[in-house]
Amino acid sequence: MTRRLLRRLGRERGYSLVEMLIVMSILGVVMGSLTTVFVQASNAEFDMNARFQAQLTGRLALDKMRREVHCASVATPTGSSSSVTLTLPSYCKTGTGSITWCTRSVATNRYALYRVVGSTCTGGVKWADFLAPTSSATVCSGALCIFNYTAQSTTSLADLKVDLPVNIRPAKSVELYELIDDIVLRNSTRS
Repeated sequence: MTRRLLRRLGRERGYSLVEMLIVMSILGVVMGSLTTVFVQASNAEFDMNARFQAQLTGRLALDKMRREVHCASVATPTGSSSSVTLTLPSYCKTGTGSITWCTRSVATNRYALYRVVGSTCTGGVKWADFLAPTSSATVCSGALCIFNYTAQSTTSLADLKVDLPVNIRPAKSVELYELIDDIVLRNSTRS
C-alpha cells in the first residue's frame, strides 16, 4: 500500500518548469495590457478635464461680459477689435465707470481674455484662457480680434458680437469649442 501511495504522489508532483514559465509569460502579457489601458485612460481623463475647464472658464467669462454689456450705455471702438471698453452707469451691479475686456497673447497661438478696470489693456483679471485663432477670430496687432461692435442707429440699438474660440490644442481644430454671441447694449439710445 505504501508503494502505491508513493507511485501516485510521484505522478502528481506539481507543475513543471516549462508550464510555470508559460503561465508567467501569459500573466505578464495580461498585466502589461491592463497597465497600458490604465495609462491611456488616465491621459484621456486628464485631457478631457483640461478641455472642460477651459470651456467652463470661457462660458463664465461670456456670462460676466454679457451682464456688463447689457448694462453698458456706450462701447468703443466700432468694428472688429481685440478689446472693447464699456461705460457702465452707476446702477450696474458689476461696477461703474470704464471697464475694458481685451485679449493678450500668453504663448504661441494661445491668447487669454482679461477684464481691466479702466480704458487700457494692462493688468486686470484673466477670465478665459486657451483662446485660439480661427477664421472668424483672427489675430490683429498681436492680439485676438474677438469683438465686433456695431454702434446704434435710428432703427437699432448698439450690438456687440463676441467670438470666444476655446481650444487647448490649437494644432487640432477638431477640439475647437466656439462660443459666439450677439449682445445688445440695452441702455444705448437710438440716434
